[in-house]
Amino acid sequence: MSKATIKDLKDHVGEEVTLDGWVYNKRAIGKVWFLILRDGSGMAQCVVVKGEVDDDIFDLEQTLTQESSVSVTGLVKEEPRSVGGYEIGVTNVNVHQVADEYPIRPKEHGTSFLMDNRHLWIRSKRQNAILKVRHQVIKACRDFFDNNGFTLVDTPIFTANACEGTSSLFAVDYFERSAYLTQSGQLYSEATAASFGKVYCFGPTFRAEKSKTRRHLTEFWMVEPEMAYYNLDDNMELAEQFVEYIVQWCLENCKTELEILERDTSNLEQVKVPFPRITYD
Repeated sequence: MSKATIKDLKDHVGEEVTLDGWVYNKRAIGKVWFLILRDGSGMAQCVVVKGEVDDDIFDLEQTLTQESSVSVTGLVKEEPRSVGGYEIGVTNVNVHQVADEYPIRPKEHGTSFLMDNRHLWIRSKRQNAILKVRHQVIKACRDFFDNNGFTLVDTPIFTANACEGTSSLFAVDYFERSAYLTQSGQLYSEATAASFGKVYCFGPTFRAEKSKTRRHLTEFWMVEPEMAYYNLDDNMELAEQFVEYIVQWCLENCKTELEILERDTSNLEQVKVPFPRITYD
């Protein structure tokens, strides 16, 4: 018996493994009940059959609640009809904690309620998928610049002055003088580009503007490259290659998440260089 993750079940068919995770759902049909387990890497159906487990294990169907923490041991089987294509024939369930009633129900909730329960909301399929896509976007950004001769230089988050308009600065008390949360790493990166040639920074930036729209955030992460001796055509070529790389990487590595998000990928598949260019004239 070995520890395994759900995404790696394909490598353990015919073996007995233990999965650590949380109860996503469960249902019972006579002398069989099904536990849908999630572990952060995916979901798997675990089948509990009366007579194949001790009575106290079979009776857990009445006890376990959504998001209860458990370790499930059983035999891995290939089952195309199951979520993920594999299932566990359960031999044991070790309960770590029975969760209180899960507040997010299968119904419409207001944004305010969901944001108040953000730490739980990210356990849902769509929110989980969004964060996984974000992870791959960030990885693609870093990989693109790392693979094209750029040096990552982290720029300060506390700054002495504004990079852009002074009206959108968050001022903080900084040892009896004023400092500000950064709007951009641009000024620092312009200096380091003169040392390294091609640099980028990637980190949190802040704008003291009320978030009145979905595109107006007080805090967000921004990637900023700076290149010495680049002209306008060089800039445009780099931007095209950068966007193409990120989109194509996510199409290849986020198939499951894009399906969960019901994203039509046909337009994304057409994001290929060269892009159309329009002159100022």
